[in-house]
Amino acid sequence: MAAIPENYHDLFQKKAFAHLATVMPDGRPQVTPVWCDFDGTHIRMNSAVGRVKDRNMRRNNKVALAIMDPDNAYRYLGVLGQVAGVTEGPEAETHIDALSKKYIGRDPYPWRRPGERRVMYRIRPDRVSGMG
Repeated sequence: MAAIPENYHDLFQKKAFAHLATVMPDGRPQVTPVWCDFDGTHIRMNSAVGRVKDRNMRRNNKVALAIMDPDNAYRYLGVLGQVAGVTEGPEAETHIDALSKKYIGRDPYPWRRPGERRVMYRIRPDRVSGMG
């Protein structure tokens, strides 16, 4: 496991999107901008059960992501990692509400669909690089 350098922790306090790359069944990459936060060890993100990134991460836990500083496009954090945990239920629901408050200033998350089940992923950084 690799540590996220402290001089990049501020990215997780900003409204910085992570561009998450997962692997499709045929081996092609699939990239999605996602909301994220950091618990001091893992990068956490959230989705709904059954979406493409959810299916991809459950099938193949290898991921990559890049987080660009919204205040300086030449500063970013790159991470190669693995999904170390998948959580459904109340913890995932609370997490999407916290991300919604951070990114759009609304709590609870306003775009829930009927019957949607939220899922939170913990990404373990294996290799970390940064610029700026």
